[in-house]
Amino acid sequence: MQKNGAAGKGGSTVKDLTNGAPFRLILGFAVPMLLGLLFQQFYSMVDTIIVGKWLGVTSLAAVGSTGSINFMILGFCSGVCTGFAIPVAQKFGAGDYKALRRFVANSAWMAVLFAAVMTVAVCLLCRNILEWMNTPEDIIDQAYSYIFVIFLGIPVTYLYNLLAGIIRALGDSKTPVYFLMLSSVINIVLDIVSIGVLNMGVAGPAWATVISQAVSGVLCLIYIRKKFEILHIGKEEWKLDGWYVGRLLSAGIPMGLQYSITAIGSVILQTAVNSLGSAAVASVAAANKVGGFFACPFEALGGTMATYAGQNVGAQKLERIGKGVRAAVVLGFTYSLIACGVLTLFGRTVVLLFVDAEEAQILTQAHQYLKINSASYVLLTLVNVIRFCIQGLGYSTFAIIAGICEMIARALIGFGFVPIFGYEAVCFASPLAWVFADLFLIPAYFICMKRLRKMFGARQEERAKGFA
Repeated sequence: MQKNGAAGKGGSTVKDLTNGAPFRLILGFAVPMLLGLLFQQFYSMVDTIIVGKWLGVTSLAAVGSTGSINFMILGFCSGVCTGFAIPVAQKFGAGDYKALRRFVANSAWMAVLFAAVMTVAVCLLCRNILEWMNTPEDIIDQAYSYIFVIFLGIPVTYLYNLLAGIIRALGDSKTPVYFLMLSSVINIVLDIVSIGVLNMGVAGPAWATVISQAVSGVLCLIYIRKKFEILHIGKEEWKLDGWYVGRLLSAGIPMGLQYSITAIGSVILQTAVNSLGSAAVASVAAANKVGGFFACPFEALGGTMATYAGQNVGAQKLERIGKGVRAAVVLGFTYSLIACGVLTLFGRTVVLLFVDAEEAQILTQAHQYLKINSASYVLLTLVNVIRFCIQGLGYSTFAIIAGICEMIARALIGFGFVPIFGYEAVCFASPLAWVFADLFLIPAYFICMKRLRKMFGARQEERAKGFA
Protein backbone atom coordinates (compact mmCIF):
# COMPACT_ATOMS: atom_id res chain seq x y z
CA MET A 1 0.00 0.00 0.00
CA GLN A 2 1.27 3.47 -0.87
CA LYS A 3 2.53 5.45 2.11
CA ASN A 4 2.12 9.10 1.23
CA GLY A 5 4.23 11.60 3.09
CA ALA A 6 6.05 9.55 5.73
CA ALA A 7 8.12 6.47 6.11
CA GLY A 8 6.41 3.34 7.30
CA LYS A 9 3.73 4.06 9.83
CA GLY A 10 5.30 7.28 10.98
CA GLY A 11 7.49 6.27 13.90
CA SER A 12 7.33 4.47 17.22
CA THR A 13 4.81 6.89 18.71
CA VAL A 14 1.99 5.52 16.55
CA LYS A 15 0.33 2.10 16.65
CA ASP A 16 -1.08 0.07 13.78
CA LEU A 17 -4.33 -1.69 14.73
CA THR A 18 -4.76 -3.31 11.32
CA ASN A 19 -2.44 -6.24 12.07
CA GLY A 20 -2.26 -8.64 15.00
CA ALA A 21 -4.75 -10.44 17.27
CA PRO A 22 -7.84 -8.21 17.73
CA PHE A 23 -8.45 -9.24 21.36
CA ARG A 24 -4.91 -8.39 22.39
CA LEU A 25 -4.86 -5.13 20.44
CA ILE A 26 -8.22 -3.98 21.80
CA LEU A 27 -7.29 -4.83 25.38
CA GLY A 28 -3.89 -3.17 25.03
CA PHE A 29 -5.41 -0.02 23.53
CA ALA A 30 -8.39 0.15 25.88
CA VAL A 31 -6.47 -0.17 29.16
CA PRO A 32 -4.54 3.12 28.78
CA MET A 33 -7.76 4.82 27.64
CA LEU A 34 -9.49 3.40 30.70
CA LEU A 35 -6.81 4.80 32.98
CA GLY A 36 -7.28 8.21 31.37
CA LEU A 37 -11.03 8.09 31.84
CA LEU A 38 -10.61 6.93 35.42
CA PHE A 39 -8.37 9.89 36.14
CA GLN A 40 -10.93 12.21 34.57
CA GLN A 41 -13.63 10.68 36.75
CA PHE A 42 -11.28 10.73 39.70
CA TYR A 43 -10.79 14.46 39.75
CA SER A 44 -14.47 14.94 38.96
CA MET A 45 -15.25 12.77 41.98
CA VAL A 46 -12.80 14.75 44.08
CA ASP A 47 -14.71 17.91 43.15
CA THR A 48 -17.93 16.29 44.33
CA ILE A 49 -16.41 14.80 47.49
CA ILE A 50 -14.91 18.11 48.55
CA VAL A 51 -18.11 20.00 47.73
CA GLY A 52 -20.29 17.47 49.57
CA LYS A 53 -18.07 17.14 52.62
CA TRP A 54 -16.82 20.72 52.96
CA LEU A 55 -19.72 22.79 51.61
CA GLY A 56 -22.68 20.52 52.45
CA VAL A 57 -25.56 18.69 50.78
CA THR A 58 -27.08 21.89 49.34
CA SER A 59 -23.90 22.66 47.44
CA LEU A 60 -23.65 19.02 46.34
CA ALA A 61 -27.19 19.24 44.96
CA ALA A 62 -26.34 22.50 43.20
CA VAL A 63 -23.35 21.00 41.40
CA GLY A 64 -25.27 17.78 40.70
CA SER A 65 -28.21 19.63 39.17
CA THR A 66 -25.91 20.89 36.40
CA GLY A 67 -24.83 17.40 35.36
CA SER A 68 -27.26 16.94 32.49
CA ILE A 69 -26.71 20.39 30.95
CA ASN A 70 -22.97 19.90 31.45
CA PHE A 71 -23.20 16.64 29.54
CA MET A 72 -25.35 18.18 26.83
CA ILE A 73 -22.90 20.99 26.04
CA LEU A 74 -19.52 19.42 26.79
CA GLY A 75 -20.71 16.11 25.39
CA PHE A 76 -21.30 17.86 22.07
CA CYS A 77 -17.75 19.24 22.21
CA SER A 78 -16.30 15.82 22.96
CA GLY A 79 -18.43 14.13 20.31
CA VAL A 80 -17.44 16.61 17.60
CA CYS A 81 -13.76 16.10 18.39
CA THR A 82 -14.14 12.33 18.38
CA GLY A 83 -15.84 12.59 15.00
CA PHE A 84 -13.05 14.81 13.65
CA ALA A 85 -10.55 12.10 14.60
CA ILE A 86 -12.29 9.38 12.59
CA PRO A 87 -11.11 10.52 9.12
CA VAL A 88 -7.63 10.85 10.65
CA ALA A 89 -7.73 7.22 11.80
CA GLN A 90 -9.05 6.10 8.40
CA LYS A 91 -6.31 7.91 6.49
CA PHE A 92 -3.70 6.55 8.87
CA GLY A 93 -4.98 3.03 8.24
CA ALA A 94 -4.85 3.69 4.49
CA GLY A 95 -1.33 5.11 4.73
CA ASP A 96 -2.34 8.45 3.16
CA TYR A 97 -0.45 10.86 5.42
CA LYS A 98 -0.86 13.93 3.25
CA ALA A 99 -4.65 13.70 3.49
CA LEU A 100 -4.26 12.91 7.18
CA ARG A 101 -2.47 16.21 7.76
CA ARG A 102 -5.11 18.12 5.79
CA PHE A 103 -7.81 16.62 7.99
CA VAL A 104 -5.89 17.58 11.14
CA ALA A 105 -5.37 21.17 9.96
CA ASN A 106 -8.98 21.67 8.92
CA SER A 107 -10.24 20.11 12.16
CA ALA A 108 -8.20 22.67 14.09
CA TRP A 109 -9.90 25.55 12.26
CA MET A 110 -13.32 24.01 12.82
CA ALA A 111 -12.62 23.49 16.53
CA VAL A 112 -11.65 27.16 16.97
CA LEU A 113 -14.87 28.29 15.27
CA PHE A 114 -17.10 25.90 17.23
CA ALA A 115 -15.45 26.82 20.55
CA ALA A 116 -15.89 30.57 20.04
CA VAL A 117 -19.55 30.38 19.02
CA MET A 118 -20.54 27.90 21.70
CA THR A 119 -18.76 29.70 24.55
CA VAL A 120 -20.55 32.98 23.85
CA ALA A 121 -23.95 31.38 23.28
CA VAL A 122 -24.12 29.08 26.31
CA CYS A 123 -22.64 31.58 28.73
CA LEU A 124 -25.30 34.11 27.74
CA LEU A 125 -28.10 31.54 28.13
CA CYS A 126 -26.73 29.74 31.17
CA ARG A 127 -29.03 31.25 33.82
CA ASN A 128 -32.08 30.91 31.59
CA ILE A 129 -31.41 27.22 31.00
CA LEU A 130 -31.23 26.55 34.74
CA GLU A 131 -34.54 28.35 35.20
CA TRP A 132 -36.16 26.38 32.35
CA MET A 133 -35.04 23.20 34.12
CA ASN A 134 -36.92 24.21 37.28
CA THR A 135 -33.75 24.18 39.35
CA PRO A 136 -34.82 24.57 43.00
CA GLU A 137 -34.52 28.12 44.32
CA ASP A 138 -32.29 27.08 47.23
CA ILE A 139 -29.57 25.83 44.86
CA ILE A 140 -29.93 27.80 41.60
CA ASP A 141 -27.42 30.55 42.51
CA GLN A 142 -24.72 28.03 43.36
CA ALA A 143 -25.57 25.95 40.29
CA TYR A 144 -25.09 29.03 38.12
CA SER A 145 -21.78 29.92 39.77
CA TYR A 146 -20.46 26.44 39.02
CA ILE A 147 -21.68 25.79 35.49
CA PHE A 148 -20.92 29.30 34.17
CA VAL A 149 -17.22 28.77 34.90
CA ILE A 150 -17.31 25.31 33.34
CA PHE A 151 -18.79 26.81 30.17
CA LEU A 152 -16.12 29.50 30.08
CA GLY A 153 -13.73 26.57 29.70
CA ILE A 154 -15.30 25.27 26.48
CA PRO A 155 -12.23 26.31 24.41
CA VAL A 156 -9.91 24.16 26.54
CA THR A 157 -12.41 21.30 26.30
CA TYR A 158 -12.05 21.48 22.52
CA LEU A 159 -8.27 21.82 22.80
CA TYR A 160 -7.78 18.70 24.88
CA ASN A 161 -10.40 16.48 23.24
CA LEU A 162 -9.32 17.29 19.69
CA LEU A 163 -5.62 16.73 20.33
CA ALA A 164 -6.16 13.62 22.46
CA GLY A 165 -8.47 12.25 19.75
CA ILE A 166 -5.82 12.79 17.07
CA ILE A 167 -3.17 11.11 19.22
CA ARG A 168 -5.44 8.10 19.78
CA ALA A 169 -6.35 7.99 16.07
CA LEU A 170 -2.67 7.33 15.39
CA GLY A 171 -2.74 4.40 17.80
CA ASP A 172 -1.25 6.07 20.90
CA SER A 173 -3.70 5.68 23.78
CA LYS A 174 -1.08 5.96 26.54
CA THR A 175 0.26 9.50 26.29
CA PRO A 176 -3.02 11.35 27.04
CA VAL A 177 -3.20 9.29 30.24
CA TYR A 178 0.11 10.62 31.49
CA PHE A 179 -1.08 14.18 30.97
CA LEU A 180 -4.36 13.46 32.75
CA MET A 181 -2.46 12.02 35.71
CA LEU A 182 -0.59 15.29 36.09
CA SER A 183 -3.70 17.40 35.60
CA SER A 184 -5.56 15.29 38.17
CA VAL A 185 -2.99 16.17 40.79
CA ILE A 186 -3.23 19.84 39.81
CA ASN A 187 -7.02 19.67 40.00
CA ILE A 188 -7.03 18.18 43.50
CA VAL A 189 -4.57 20.77 44.80
CA LEU A 190 -6.61 23.59 43.27
CA ASP A 191 -9.83 22.14 44.75
CA ILE A 192 -8.38 22.23 48.23
CA VAL A 193 -6.86 25.68 47.82
CA SER A 194 -9.94 27.26 46.20
CA ILE A 195 -12.36 26.00 48.85
CA GLY A 196 -10.23 25.57 51.97
CA VAL A 197 -7.99 28.63 51.57
CA LEU A 198 -9.63 31.06 49.14
CA ASN A 199 -13.26 30.32 50.16
CA MET A 200 -14.42 30.44 46.53
CA GLY A 201 -17.40 28.14 47.12
CA VAL A 202 -18.58 25.92 44.24
CA ALA A 203 -16.85 28.17 41.69
CA GLY A 204 -13.50 26.96 43.03
CA PRO A 205 -13.78 23.34 41.82
CA ALA A 206 -15.10 24.62 38.49
CA TRP A 207 -11.99 26.75 37.95
CA ALA A 208 -9.85 23.83 39.08
CA THR A 209 -11.43 21.62 36.40
CA VAL A 210 -10.94 24.20 33.64
CA ILE A 211 -7.33 24.96 34.56
CA SER A 212 -6.33 21.32 34.89
CA GLN A 213 -7.88 20.46 31.51
CA ALA A 214 -6.06 23.39 29.94
CA VAL A 215 -2.80 21.93 31.23
CA SER A 216 -3.65 18.58 29.60
CA GLY A 217 -4.47 20.26 26.31
CA VAL A 218 -1.25 22.27 26.18
CA LEU A 219 0.80 19.18 26.99
CA CYS A 220 -0.92 17.27 24.16
CA LEU A 221 -0.03 20.11 21.77
CA ILE A 222 3.61 20.13 22.82
CA TYR A 223 3.79 16.34 22.52
CA ILE A 224 2.30 16.33 19.01
CA ARG A 225 4.72 18.98 17.79
CA LYS A 226 7.73 17.12 19.16
CA LYS A 227 6.88 13.45 18.60
CA PHE A 228 4.61 13.06 15.55
CA GLU A 229 6.66 13.61 12.44
CA ILE A 230 3.72 12.77 10.18
CA LEU A 231 1.81 15.71 11.72
CA HIS A 232 4.33 18.37 10.71
CA ILE A 233 1.83 20.39 8.71
CA GLY A 234 3.05 22.55 5.84
CA LYS A 235 1.81 26.03 5.00
CA GLU A 236 -0.32 24.83 2.09
CA GLU A 237 -1.86 22.10 4.24
CA TRP A 238 -3.13 24.69 6.73
CA LYS A 239 -5.48 26.21 4.15
CA LEU A 240 -9.19 25.61 4.64
CA ASP A 241 -10.57 23.20 2.08
CA GLY A 242 -14.30 22.74 1.53
CA TRP A 243 -14.04 19.02 0.78
CA TYR A 244 -12.09 18.27 3.96
CA VAL A 245 -14.36 20.51 6.03
CA GLY A 246 -17.38 18.72 4.62
CA ARG A 247 -15.99 15.31 5.54
CA LEU A 248 -15.10 16.50 9.03
CA LEU A 249 -18.52 18.04 9.65
CA SER A 250 -20.27 14.93 8.34
CA ALA A 251 -18.34 12.87 10.89
CA GLY A 252 -18.18 15.34 13.78
CA ILE A 253 -21.60 16.97 13.91
CA PRO A 254 -23.58 13.69 14.02
CA MET A 255 -21.38 12.45 16.86
CA GLY A 256 -21.75 15.73 18.72
CA LEU A 257 -25.49 15.72 18.19
CA GLN A 258 -25.62 12.13 19.39
CA TYR A 259 -24.30 13.25 22.78
CA SER A 260 -26.47 16.36 22.88
CA ILE A 261 -29.66 14.61 21.79
CA THR A 262 -29.02 11.92 24.38
CA ALA A 263 -28.43 14.68 26.91
CA ILE A 264 -31.71 16.38 26.03
CA GLY A 265 -33.38 13.31 27.48
CA SER A 266 -31.14 13.67 30.53
CA VAL A 267 -32.12 17.33 30.85
CA ILE A 268 -35.79 16.37 30.73
CA LEU A 269 -35.15 13.70 33.32
CA GLN A 270 -33.14 16.11 35.49
CA THR A 271 -36.03 18.56 35.32
CA ALA A 272 -38.31 15.82 36.64
CA VAL A 273 -35.78 14.99 39.38
CA ASN A 274 -35.58 18.68 40.33
CA SER A 275 -39.33 18.61 40.96
CA LEU A 276 -38.76 15.93 43.62
CA GLY A 277 -36.62 18.28 45.75
CA SER A 278 -33.00 18.77 46.76
CA ALA A 279 -32.67 15.37 48.47
CA ALA A 280 -33.54 13.55 45.24
CA VAL A 281 -31.18 15.80 43.29
CA ALA A 282 -28.34 15.05 45.72
CA SER A 283 -29.08 11.30 45.58
CA VAL A 284 -28.88 11.21 41.79
CA ALA A 285 -25.79 13.44 41.81
CA ALA A 286 -23.92 11.13 44.18
CA ALA A 287 -25.05 7.99 42.35
CA ASN A 288 -24.07 9.42 38.97
CA LYS A 289 -20.58 10.20 40.22
CA VAL A 290 -20.12 6.62 41.41
CA GLY A 291 -21.79 5.23 38.30
CA GLY A 292 -19.66 7.40 36.05
CA PHE A 293 -16.54 5.97 37.62
CA PHE A 294 -17.72 2.38 37.14
CA ALA A 295 -18.86 3.10 33.56
CA CYS A 296 -15.39 4.17 32.42
CA PRO A 297 -14.52 0.72 30.96
CA PHE A 298 -17.50 0.96 28.63
CA GLU A 299 -16.35 4.36 27.40
CA ALA A 300 -12.82 3.01 26.95
CA LEU A 301 -14.09 0.11 24.87
CA GLY A 302 -16.17 2.50 22.79
CA GLY A 303 -13.28 4.87 22.12
CA THR A 304 -11.07 1.91 21.28
CA MET A 305 -13.58 0.55 18.76
CA ALA A 306 -13.83 3.93 17.02
CA THR A 307 -10.08 3.94 16.36
CA TYR A 308 -9.90 0.20 15.67
CA ALA A 309 -12.79 0.26 13.19
CA GLY A 310 -11.52 3.48 11.59
CA GLN A 311 -8.04 2.11 10.92
CA ASN A 312 -9.31 -1.24 9.65
CA VAL A 313 -11.95 0.20 7.35
CA GLY A 314 -9.25 2.50 5.98
CA ALA A 315 -7.12 -0.60 5.32
CA GLN A 316 -10.23 -2.40 3.91
CA LYS A 317 -9.88 -5.26 6.40
CA LEU A 318 -13.54 -5.82 7.19
CA GLU A 319 -13.07 -9.34 8.56
CA ARG A 320 -11.06 -7.90 11.46
CA ILE A 321 -13.86 -5.54 12.46
CA GLY A 322 -16.30 -8.36 13.34
CA LYS A 323 -13.58 -10.10 15.35
CA GLY A 324 -12.88 -6.86 17.18
CA VAL A 325 -16.55 -6.33 18.05
CA ARG A 326 -16.79 -9.84 19.50
CA ALA A 327 -13.62 -9.36 21.54
CA ALA A 328 -14.85 -6.01 22.93
CA VAL A 329 -18.26 -7.45 23.82
CA VAL A 330 -16.66 -10.35 25.72
CA LEU A 331 -14.51 -7.90 27.68
CA GLY A 332 -17.51 -5.65 28.39
CA PHE A 333 -19.81 -8.46 29.50
CA THR A 334 -17.19 -9.87 31.85
CA TYR A 335 -16.64 -6.50 33.47
CA SER A 336 -20.41 -5.87 33.68
CA LEU A 337 -20.90 -8.87 35.93
CA ILE A 338 -18.06 -7.80 38.22
CA ALA A 339 -19.26 -4.19 38.45
CA CYS A 340 -22.83 -5.26 39.18
CA GLY A 341 -21.66 -7.45 42.05
CA VAL A 342 -19.48 -4.73 43.56
CA LEU A 343 -22.13 -1.99 43.39
CA THR A 344 -24.88 -4.26 44.67
CA LEU A 345 -22.83 -5.31 47.69
CA PHE A 346 -20.84 -2.16 48.42
CA GLY A 347 -22.58 0.70 46.59
CA ARG A 348 -23.94 2.26 49.76
CA THR A 349 -20.45 2.32 51.27
CA VAL A 350 -19.00 4.02 48.18
CA VAL A 351 -21.68 6.73 48.30
CA LEU A 352 -20.39 7.63 51.79
CA LEU A 353 -17.50 9.31 49.98
CA PHE A 354 -19.90 12.08 48.98
CA VAL A 355 -22.35 12.44 51.87
CA ASP A 356 -22.23 11.96 55.63
CA ALA A 357 -23.58 8.80 57.26
CA GLU A 358 -26.53 10.65 58.84
CA GLU A 359 -27.97 11.39 55.38
CA ALA A 360 -29.85 8.08 55.40
CA GLN A 361 -32.38 8.94 52.71
CA ILE A 362 -29.73 10.04 50.23
CA LEU A 363 -27.62 6.94 50.89
CA THR A 364 -30.58 4.61 50.38
CA GLN A 365 -31.79 6.30 47.22
CA ALA A 366 -28.32 6.53 45.67
CA HIS A 367 -27.68 2.83 46.36
CA GLN A 368 -31.02 1.89 44.81
CA TYR A 369 -30.10 3.85 41.68
CA LEU A 370 -26.72 2.12 41.43
CA LYS A 371 -28.12 -1.39 41.85
CA ILE A 372 -30.70 -0.98 39.10
CA ASN A 373 -28.28 0.65 36.66
CA SER A 374 -25.41 -1.79 37.21
CA ALA A 375 -27.75 -4.74 36.62
CA SER A 376 -28.16 -3.38 33.08
CA TYR A 377 -24.46 -2.83 32.27
CA VAL A 378 -24.50 -5.58 29.63
CA LEU A 379 -26.85 -3.33 27.66
CA LEU A 380 -24.46 -0.42 28.07
CA THR A 381 -21.63 -2.59 26.73
CA LEU A 382 -23.48 -3.10 23.47
CA VAL A 383 -24.41 0.59 23.22
CA ASN A 384 -20.80 1.74 23.45
CA VAL A 385 -19.07 -1.00 21.48
CA ILE A 386 -21.48 -1.04 18.55
CA ARG A 387 -22.18 2.69 18.38
CA PHE A 388 -18.53 3.71 18.33
CA CYS A 389 -17.70 0.92 15.90
CA ILE A 390 -20.38 2.23 13.51
CA GLN A 391 -18.92 5.71 13.86
CA GLY A 392 -15.43 4.42 13.12
CA LEU A 393 -16.81 2.78 9.98
CA GLY A 394 -17.89 6.22 8.80
CA TYR A 395 -21.64 6.04 9.42
CA SER A 396 -21.87 8.76 12.06
CA THR A 397 -25.43 9.66 11.13
CA PHE A 398 -26.61 6.45 12.76
CA ALA A 399 -25.29 7.87 16.04
CA ILE A 400 -27.93 10.59 15.91
CA ILE A 401 -30.70 8.01 15.61
CA ALA A 402 -29.26 6.05 18.54
CA GLY A 403 -29.17 9.28 20.53
CA ILE A 404 -32.79 9.97 19.64
CA CYS A 405 -33.72 6.50 20.90
CA GLU A 406 -32.07 7.23 24.25
CA MET A 407 -33.67 10.67 24.42
CA ILE A 408 -37.13 9.22 23.83
CA ALA A 409 -36.65 6.67 26.61
CA ARG A 410 -35.48 9.23 29.17
CA ALA A 411 -38.16 11.71 28.16
CA LEU A 412 -40.77 8.96 28.52
CA ILE A 413 -39.61 8.32 32.07
CA GLY A 414 -39.32 12.02 32.91
CA PHE A 415 -42.68 13.12 31.52
CA GLY A 416 -44.72 9.97 32.04
CA PHE A 417 -43.46 7.97 34.99
CA VAL A 418 -41.63 10.24 37.45
CA PRO A 419 -44.79 12.29 38.20
CA ILE A 420 -46.60 9.02 39.01
CA PHE A 421 -43.97 6.76 40.58
CA GLY A 422 -41.50 9.35 41.86
CA TYR A 423 -37.84 8.53 42.51
CA GLU A 424 -38.17 4.81 41.69
CA ALA A 425 -38.95 5.69 38.06
CA VAL A 426 -35.76 7.76 37.82
CA CYS A 427 -33.68 4.65 38.53
CA PHE A 428 -34.98 2.89 35.41
CA ALA A 429 -34.38 5.76 32.97
CA SER A 430 -30.88 4.78 31.81
CA PRO A 431 -31.58 1.02 31.49
CA LEU A 432 -34.62 1.79 29.34
CA ALA A 433 -32.54 4.21 27.25
CA TRP A 434 -29.92 1.49 26.66
CA VAL A 435 -32.62 -0.97 25.56
CA PHE A 436 -34.01 1.53 23.05
CA ALA A 437 -30.54 2.29 21.67
CA ASP A 438 -29.56 -1.37 21.33
CA LEU A 439 -32.75 -2.21 19.46
CA PHE A 440 -31.58 0.23 16.79
CA LEU A 441 -27.80 -0.19 16.90
CA ILE A 442 -27.53 -3.97 16.55
CA PRO A 443 -29.34 -4.21 13.19
CA ALA A 444 -27.69 -0.93 12.09
CA TYR A 445 -24.24 -2.50 12.57
CA PHE A 446 -25.05 -5.39 10.24
CA ILE A 447 -26.47 -2.98 7.66
CA CYS A 448 -23.27 -0.91 7.73
CA MET A 449 -21.06 -3.97 7.33
CA LYS A 450 -23.18 -5.19 4.42
CA ARG A 451 -22.86 -1.81 2.69
CA LEU A 452 -19.08 -1.77 3.15
CA ARG A 453 -18.68 -5.30 1.78
CA LYS A 454 -20.69 -4.31 -1.28
CA MET A 455 -18.72 -1.08 -1.75
CA PHE A 456 -15.29 -2.68 -1.36
CA GLY A 457 -16.33 -5.59 -3.58
CA ALA A 458 -17.30 -3.14 -6.34
CA ARG A 459 -13.95 -1.36 -6.02
CA GLN A 460 -12.04 -4.63 -6.32
CA GLU A 461 -14.01 -5.50 -9.46
CA GLU A 462 -13.19 -2.12 -10.97
CA ARG A 463 -9.49 -2.62 -10.23
CA ALA A 464 -9.57 -6.13 -11.72
CA LYS A 465 -11.16 -4.77 -14.91
CA GLY A 466 -8.47 -2.10 -15.10
CA PHE A 467 -5.76 -4.76 -15.22
CA ALA A 468 -7.69 -7.02 -17.63
